[in-house]
Amino acid sequence: SPEHSEWATVGSPEHSEWTTKRSPVNSGTFAPVRVIVPRGSLLDADPPHAVAGGNVETSQRVVDAVLGAFAEALPDLIPAASLGTMNNLTIGGHDPERDAPFAYYETVGGGAGAGPAGDGLSGVHVHMTNTLNTPVEALEYTYPFRVRRYALRRGSGGRGQHRGGDGLVREIEFLCPATVTILSERRRTAPYGLRGGQPGARGRNVLIRDGEEQDLPGKAEIQVEPGDVLSLRTPGGGGWGAPPQG
Repeated sequence: SPEHSEWATVGSPEHSEWTTKRSPVNSGTFAPVRVIVPRGSLLDADPPHAVAGGNVETSQRVVDAVLGAFAEALPDLIPAASLGTMNNLTIGGHDPERDAPFAYYETVGGGAGAGPAGDGLSGVHVHMTNTLNTPVEALEYTYPFRVRRYALRRGSGGRGQHRGGDGLVREIEFLCPATVTILSERRRTAPYGLRGGQPGARGRNVLIRDGEEQDLPGKAEIQVEPGDVLSLRTPGGGGWGAPPQG
């Protein structure tokens, strides 16, 4: 339900930032917290408004907002923004080799925000995610795809006293016609830095066709042909603290 999702989203940073690792997670942990969600707002939309991606995209941005608010009161405790998206990718079509339809869905990690204790992690899922990546070998064995590149997006983490984690580059070449749907965030606005740290790099969705790159929006549905390559370049985390001089 929307209420359960809101509690989980708000409660996750509240518990991780305000308590120690030894603190149990129970109703007492959340007793001081009151969540107010106005009816008809983005987080509790009324019909017939369309809602999608609440548990994968909206939840990430709620965490960004909650941690950003906490940073005003607890500036030496709260980390900078992480990638802020799960980079959802869905691919469907008909596999000519197996003569069967196929459908594939994955989420792609990125950079975690740096904090007062150190740099952010690179190439990870954060906050509301709990999924692992699909191994290249399993993907290519099961689907009519070829993974052209899977690497850290070097330099995408925000600079700072502690540097934000780097995002990922995942490039998939299609071996047959397919329909591709992308649901992603942080393509227009960058993950924020804190205490003088710089923001992480924004993400990019790029279709490579006949050697030419075409930028795609954060939310897109496209038709691809054999030889086309989709390049997902995920956001880096924000930096924490002013970068060293010189």
